[in-house]
Amino acid sequence: MAKQKAESAVLKGWPEIAKFLGQPVAVVQRWAKQSKFPVSRQGRFVVANAEDLNEWLSRESGGGPVHVVNESTDLAGDLRKALADVRQRSEGEGKKSK
Repeated sequence: MAKQKAESAVLKGWPEIAKFLGQPVAVVQRWAKQSKFPVSRQGRFVVANAEDLNEWLSRESGGGPVHVVNESTDLAGDLRKALADVRQRSEGEGKKSK
């Protein structure tokens, strides 16, 4: 349950968003200017949803699964999902070449 709350958490302000992504504030602000970065304004603050940021990272990285690690991340579960994705892709490529 804690993992779902962390993923759907609203990140408030550039410092929080940058910390979540593991990048300096200036980099995150540049990303917001150059692409369809999933942030919005709430009054004088910029806010983002952690799940939306993960989806954006996935699209920007070429469609592969991407997940930002934080304190509540289940690394073993994420590793299982990533390995399953790799297996599925390699099986798909094997069928194409036959």
